[in-house]
Amino acid sequence: MEMNEILEKLPAHLMSLVIDQPYDEYSAQDHAVWRYVMRQNVKYLGKVAHGSYLEGLKKTGISIDKIPSMYGMNRILRDIGWAAVAVDGFIPPSAFMAFQAYNILVIAADIRPIGQLGYTPAPDIIHEAAGHAPIIADKVYAEFLKRFGEIGSKAFLSPQDYKLYEAIRHLSIIKADPYSSKEEIEKAEKHLSECAENIGEPSELAKIRSLHWWTVEYGLIGGIENPKIYGAGLLSSISESANCLKPQVKKLPLTVEAAGFNFDITEPQPQLFVTPDFDTLNKVLDEFAETMAIRRGGLYGLKQAIRSENTATCVYSSGLEVSGTFTRVLEWNGEPVYLQTTGPTSLNFQGRELEGHAKTYHSQGFGSPVGKIRYLSVALEDFSEEELGQVGITVGDCVNLDFESGVHLTGLIQQLTIRGGRLILVSFTNCLVSYEGKVLFEPSWGVYDMAVGKTITSAYSGPADPEAFGLSYPAPSEKTHRIAHDEKTLKLHAIYQKVCDIRENNCSYAVLPSLWEELKSEHPGDWLCALEILEMLKLKKIEDGTSKEVTQHLLSRQDADPALSKLIADGLELLA
Repeated sequence: MEMNEILEKLPAHLMSLVIDQPYDEYSAQDHAVWRYVMRQNVKYLGKVAHGSYLEGLKKTGISIDKIPSMYGMNRILRDIGWAAVAVDGFIPPSAFMAFQAYNILVIAADIRPIGQLGYTPAPDIIHEAAGHAPIIADKVYAEFLKRFGEIGSKAFLSPQDYKLYEAIRHLSIIKADPYSSKEEIEKAEKHLSECAENIGEPSELAKIRSLHWWTVEYGLIGGIENPKIYGAGLLSSISESANCLKPQVKKLPLTVEAAGFNFDITEPQPQLFVTPDFDTLNKVLDEFAETMAIRRGGLYGLKQAIRSENTATCVYSSGLEVSGTFTRVLEWNGEPVYLQTTGPTSLNFQGRELEGHAKTYHSQGFGSPVGKIRYLSVALEDFSEEELGQVGITVGDCVNLDFESGVHLTGLIQQLTIRGGRLILVSFTNCLVSYEGKVLFEPSWGVYDMAVGKTITSAYSGPADPEAFGLSYPAPSEKTHRIAHDEKTLKLHAIYQKVCDIRENNCSYAVLPSLWEELKSEHPGDWLCALEILEMLKLKKIEDGTSKEVTQHLLSRQDADPALSKLIADGLELLA
């Protein structure tokens, strides 16, 4: 993988999802699919897409005639502060958001089969490279995308969310394989439906994914009556980009309420949301972020952390960050008074693990009070070192601490940890902690580390220091299918390649009639290669019997197969 200064900032836990772009595996038919879609896009989207789209195609180095190489794209994307990496289909939502936070576009390396040329439920290189990349050339939109990643990667998910993600990924893999049976597809659709029905109360991640869908993927911009397209899902779908602007698709003003609208990746969307400008996207994102645990903290944040059943971080008002699997919170008057993790837990400050407080040290978990000391008018974290000594918080002193909540602690102070001029942690020996007559920690358990902080100011998914904690996103066990084409299909691809070579080398046009005869005889159902042959015959003004025969063939295929009617009509119009 060819690195640059942007890619070098990518942490190891995200690099594990990156694959090499299998460029040599793209067939000539794959390149023809790309070329058809991109030429239609340039022709049509120039009229209906946001003004930055066509300019963005140039700025991001995206070719019209061939599937782009990510190495080539990165040399140009670097100039606008972004980069791209290849991944295998859908990746975990949190990871997808995290890549965005690092100014990285994740591009599904595969390309849709010709049978899904108009729309595909699976992420592919057309969607990612031709949909997402051009719009990030707009600075305001690029900043929105980065901030969305920063906020979205911290959103809490539920165990049901991950099951839903795996079901979506499985269905997309099955549907993208042209050789999947009807039974396989129906089984995958049923499983996805069951997962969706059992999702329960939507998690933060579920809501922010919906907001992402209605903006980044399927967003419209401008006036309600005559909006333009900027969402990547619409920009990469030549069928939906036309259908979405029709009156039967309801257009709603974008508000934070969009996060409550579910979506179905396998069907056209019944409504879309319109933002007046890109600045409004940031305002709506900020409004949604205010509802999240990362901004709310407190009892709400701790309960979200517990519900996630996964690694999370809760931040004390002193700045101390506790990362682990939260399993219990004691509350009093609607506020948390004691939190508890189970299993490996680390203590951190400003995103860096504290020395001596790795998850190996707190391997059995971590518990600590939250709140103020009853007899102190000021919270412990707000005392200077001198003032701490004046109230008896000194190494070597034995203290009795009564919290306003009723938590009681007695012990011998072994160490004070101060960061940024604030006390964040007090370590005790011979320590007893109790609440309402129940023992929370007893002296025989060893050293007790008490977090300092009157409140929990924030809570979010994942560890504060991912590298030190050893965060990883295992590569999905189910891989996107590598299509094993039969001999007949490979021969068809060979014809596509010969036609491509003639166009690129601008020679051997006399061979076209014989290629047409082979195509007509061996592959009568094909239409895209026939269209490419006709294009070159017209380009060279070879208006002979071959040209007329190819045209008639395309018109016949158009009449015989309604699914191809618009694709062929649009292709012929492009040639005309």
